[in-house]
Amino acid sequence: MDLIELVTQMPLVKDWHQAIKEHRQRQLLTGLANSAKTLAIASAYRKFKQQIIVASPNLYYANQLAEDLMQVTEDVYIFPVDEVLSAEMAFSSPETRAQRVTTLNALAANKTGIYILPAAALRKYLPTPELWESYRFHWQIGSEINWQQLAQQLVLMGYQRESMIAKPGEFSIRGSILDIYPLTTPHPVRIELFDVEIDSIRYFDVATQRSLENLEEVTILPTTELIFSKKDLENGSIQLQELLDKRLSVTTEQTNIDFLNDYFGQLIASWKQGVPGEAPGMYADILYPEQTNILSYFQNDALLFVDDYARILETNRQIEQEEAEWQTQKIEELRVFPEQTFGQKLQPIFQQTKFAATFFSLFQKGMGNIRFEAIHNFQYRPMQQFFGQMGLLKAEMDRWEKQNQTVVFLVSDEQRAQKLAQDFRDYEIYAVETQPDELLLQGTQIVQGSLQSGFELPQDQLVVVTEKEIFQKVKKKRAKKQTLSNAERLKSYNELNPGDYVVHANHGIGKYLGIETLEVDGIHQDYMTILYQNDDKLFIPVSQLNLIQKYVASENASPKINKLGGSSWEKTKQKVSNQIEDIADDLIQLYAQREAEKGYAFAPDDAYQKEFEDAFAYTETDDQLRSAEEIKRDMEKEKSMDRLLVGDVGFGKTEVALRAAFKAIKESKQVAILVPTTILAQQHYETMIDRFAGLPVNVGLLSRFRTKKQQDETIRQLNTGQVDIVVGTHRLLSKDVQFSDLGLLVIDEEQRFGVKHKERLKQLRAQVDVLTLTATPIPRTLHMSMLGVRDLSVIETPPENRYPIQTYVMEANPGAIREAIQREIARGGQVFYLYNRVESIERKVDEIQQLVPDARIGYAHGQMTEIQLENTLFDFINGQYDVLITTTIIETGVDIPNVNTLFVENADYMGLSTLYQLRGRVGRTNRVAYAYFMYEPQKILNEVSEKRLQAIKDFTELGSGFKIAMRDLSIRGAGNLLGAQQHGFINSVGFDMYTQMLEEAVTRKQGKNTQMQKTAAEIDLAIDAYIPADYIADERQKIEIYKRVRELDSTDSLDELQDDLLDRFGEFPDEVAHLLSIGEMKMNADRALVEKITKVDQTLVVSLSKIGTNKFSVEQLFSALSSTKLKATMGVEKEQMQIKLTIPAQTQEMVWIQELQSFIKALREEGYQTQLQSQNQ
Repeated sequence: MDLIELVTQMPLVKDWHQAIKEHRQRQLLTGLANSAKTLAIASAYRKFKQQIIVASPNLYYANQLAEDLMQVTEDVYIFPVDEVLSAEMAFSSPETRAQRVTTLNALAANKTGIYILPAAALRKYLPTPELWESYRFHWQIGSEINWQQLAQQLVLMGYQRESMIAKPGEFSIRGSILDIYPLTTPHPVRIELFDVEIDSIRYFDVATQRSLENLEEVTILPTTELIFSKKDLENGSIQLQELLDKRLSVTTEQTNIDFLNDYFGQLIASWKQGVPGEAPGMYADILYPEQTNILSYFQNDALLFVDDYARILETNRQIEQEEAEWQTQKIEELRVFPEQTFGQKLQPIFQQTKFAATFFSLFQKGMGNIRFEAIHNFQYRPMQQFFGQMGLLKAEMDRWEKQNQTVVFLVSDEQRAQKLAQDFRDYEIYAVETQPDELLLQGTQIVQGSLQSGFELPQDQLVVVTEKEIFQKVKKKRAKKQTLSNAERLKSYNELNPGDYVVHANHGIGKYLGIETLEVDGIHQDYMTILYQNDDKLFIPVSQLNLIQKYVASENASPKINKLGGSSWEKTKQKVSNQIEDIADDLIQLYAQREAEKGYAFAPDDAYQKEFEDAFAYTETDDQLRSAEEIKRDMEKEKSMDRLLVGDVGFGKTEVALRAAFKAIKESKQVAILVPTTILAQQHYETMIDRFAGLPVNVGLLSRFRTKKQQDETIRQLNTGQVDIVVGTHRLLSKDVQFSDLGLLVIDEEQRFGVKHKERLKQLRAQVDVLTLTATPIPRTLHMSMLGVRDLSVIETPPENRYPIQTYVMEANPGAIREAIQREIARGGQVFYLYNRVESIERKVDEIQQLVPDARIGYAHGQMTEIQLENTLFDFINGQYDVLITTTIIETGVDIPNVNTLFVENADYMGLSTLYQLRGRVGRTNRVAYAYFMYEPQKILNEVSEKRLQAIKDFTELGSGFKIAMRDLSIRGAGNLLGAQQHGFINSVGFDMYTQMLEEAVTRKQGKNTQMQKTAAEIDLAIDAYIPADYIADERQKIEIYKRVRELDSTDSLDELQDDLLDRFGEFPDEVAHLLSIGEMKMNADRALVEKITKVDQTLVVSLSKIGTNKFSVEQLFSALSSTKLKATMGVEKEQMQIKLTIPAQTQEMVWIQELQSFIKALREEGYQTQLQSQNQ
């Protein structure tokens, strides 16, 4: 017998079930709340196995109920709709859309289940069930597809056509291959046709575009719940025209008349063509003449449970009021008509329902004039909080035992169960550990399971206590995997688009215009066109792709375009290369210094370390464990560590750092943690006191929250070695702070320290192990780790139970702001409101205060004194305010887990990493967080801001800080590498070229000579070797493939490339086969020291480089020639060996290419032999 069964057996519940069986239309259950209500709903589902509709007051309650139900039963669906109309219209995240589509799909398939609908969902206009049915594709191998109409049908289902898909809701068609990414599959799907039949179906990886696994069948659902038939759109356009004429007849102002004609003219035209357009949700009432709502999808015998009817009516009132305000605003903006409605009225839905209904309510009053056929009153008490006080719990236990109650303690896992049982034994509380489905009546037991809250049902003799009530801490359990992976990982940041600036190694900076196929002497080849000064065009064969790089520099300055054949480029390059010499010297000195200075080698981990790590209250992520391992391994080496730990805001970098710190302290070394702000110092200090509790570790704090006396004392103890670990602001870097034996320095948020501080850090760096933590690494640090000056560890996985942040990008709207603030306060949270103008911030405070009169509002900005600022923040952290209106000052690492709603006003003015850091300030607990990025109404965003907001919206997944830094690097460039010199040089040649020159200089100075091992062979065989446009049309993908051909370095990479081509684009034509052969030949020729391979009439000429000519003996050349059937002659011209191979007449192309291929391969093998011999001597 489990909990649900226990509840089912209660007399009152039995009566209720009986009444449902007798088809009583209306019943009322009073008294039940929270998890007791959850169990009652689950018991009805288990008993009747029908569809159950649960109407819930708003989205927040709906989500909570859904989560609680999922702990105890299967088949829970939710149809999330935002109460705030403006937010609902603005944008719903892919997660929400997927939930809606899944729910409608389950309903259309008549699946039984518990369907949770917030009040707003009942009002929403939806397509008719028949229409929904017709827009679902279920395909299996061998199904026939109507290829002609497919693209249009997918567009009507809400998909967007792209050349290459990156995120859910996109599709692309290439030849006979369809790629599509539904919201409900874990990966995008690739479907290959043979004629009109499906030949294969498979998942593929969106990042690499490679196939993953084969499928037998797949269901393609729409990407949105708003789908329309062509007929709906045609009828809609007629109705819209009527409304428009009516409105125009009363409009007097000419500008308004023009706007109306323009805006609605376009809309009507697009509806006539069968395209629903941008915001069909605003006109749903016109497009759906039946005005269906979600209840039409349920079967007639479904049960309707109304959760808290009084509150639903209250929500409904708010929705209607807010809707009226929104409609007024939109009518003024000339976007909607006064005749429109945006949802059905709620009361009639409940009063005229055909379903047997049960109302849940705490009291009987407030139920309006509904007459009930049966009323069941439950006695219910919420469980009190014990705060870990076992004495208090024991007193309660005695009372329950006297009353013969069945007592159930719910814990999240095996370890917790044992710990609780142990605690109970210490206090002589008697309880047994048992299985969830073997509960003992009138006994006390500990079982694994989870509910949101405990409760007591005295007259039914059931008591349930959860971990939360006993310990106040919940060990988070593994969250379900989110099905939506956001694949918008950064497309290689140097992808070229026509119009970008590029740098050509020999000709300088020009503008890239695109790829075209030219025919020269009867041979086709693809050329990239680059525009230089005076409209000179340069055509570069794609085989020389390596000479070209995208121009990336700091601060989007457009570069000066060079002149073809001019000398200015050579001069620029010379200048830069002189400066690079200096930098390379510095770098090498830094390397040498670090290699030479012996640091301290720590001992391997021991039992203490393990014990400390096991005491962590949460489940670590794999990345966390891996990073901690890497760091500890570095500490065990003699060389001083210099590691950069990149991890998203709140991804548990601190824990990793503390583990390293403990390792140092254990060997009686001191640890210093340097943080940018006083508040952060305070927070780290509290974390450490908590984490090192019960261990012999002395924690010190140096910051302005400490009196002078306390500071002096701490400094003294540091000097004598009494303090083991100290956390502080830059006060730590003052001259008077002397350590007795510093072993590890941890720098948090490195980007916040100035150059002077960094110089002081550099002195410390050479001797001690250094660990730097950061969330968005500033491009320079990223760049350093890319050049291998410091090591990099990345934490990309979010901790368990962190939800992706629901991100809205919308016009600023007072109604939405009010609703969201109230929603956050209602669940006991706090709100950040970002407003970046200091001069009018107090006006803003008044404005928000009028919207939400009962909220306590504070504000903070950079012009306050630091003391005021910190006091305000401190009060906010301690819950003195509900809303903090602030400038971007909060992006700097303040950790306030209770804030789960963020507003950013004028978000279009912010930089990417700022927006990202800001968004990382919310959603740090296991609640769903909301971020609203707002821009002014009626404002057309410029392209850069639109891209930025789009990037943030795309990266709702957690763990994308690193990717954002990469994108920022490509937007901002790298800054200067080694301190205070100017980075004008980077601008003059572009970032990639600069890096390349730097790397060459460093390897050269370290004495690794690269020229010996490779040449850059030119191959010209006068055959068509290119990618025809009918094989790959998209330029970006074409360049990507050419690049990969160019970078082949092993037979494996060649096989992989062939597989990819077959997989993504289908069978390839001869031209592409030739391209691959020449790519392979070049790969081998480079390493066989061949300089040139050309074809003159029927002769192939292979010229070795001078080094190659000296390196190969004649015997070796003969031995290599034995692998080909072609006749050969040899001779030396201009100190270079030339080997001529004759092609017999009537030989097919493929044959002589193969022969040449095997000769070059053999030559490369011979080269390896020589190298081995010279090494062995």
